[in-house]
Amino acid sequence: MPDLLKLFGPSREEIWRGLAAELGADYVRSGFWKRDRVEAAHGHWTVTLDTYYSPAAKCDYTRLRAPYVNPDGFRFTIYRRGLFSDLAKMLGMQDVEVGHEGFDRDFIIKGTDAAKLRKLFADRRLRELIEAQQEIHFSVQSAKGAAKGAAPPRTDELCFSVPGTIKDEARLRLLFDLFAETLDQLCRMGSAYEKAPAACG
Repeated sequence: MPDLLKLFGPSREEIWRGLAAELGADYVRSGFWKRDRVEAAHGHWTVTLDTYYSPAAKCDYTRLRAPYVNPDGFRFTIYRRGLFSDLAKMLGMQDVEVGHEGFDRDFIIKGTDAAKLRKLFADRRLRELIEAQQEIHFSVQSAKGAAKGAAPPRTDELCFSVPGTIKDEARLRLLFDLFAETLDQLCRMGSAYEKAPAACG
């Protein structure tokens, strides 16, 4: 009988547990109706990695989320050109150039404040982490439960999602780095929560 590990490689659980150990994060076993997840702390925030099933796409998605207080309501969406075009039209936002030729060429960037978009993506490390992802849909959206009063006022969440289950540990590490860098940059801009940027550390 062939070695299943050689045929299919390590399981998602094995890889995600290893990732959690490396990050000093928690691997959380869920019940029958929910899926396991990885929860990693970064400063005041918690970044959660999990998967969910999309009935519309008829496939699993990998996602990362990090809720935070958004005092100025700044939101953005970024994805590689050629993807999610219909969603972009539905949102009705214009593609914004942020002043970095290759980055502007490769990505559609939308947001509620063009000046803040340029300030956000002035962070070179942030651009490098986004460019490292061959497939990406990265945005700020309403936090889950916010509409029902389950989240504090003005709570949004940073969100990444792509079709399929990511089992590439190196890629997942880069995604956690992306969330950390983005949250730090939003904080420096005064767009992460209500404390002054100097107090964000």
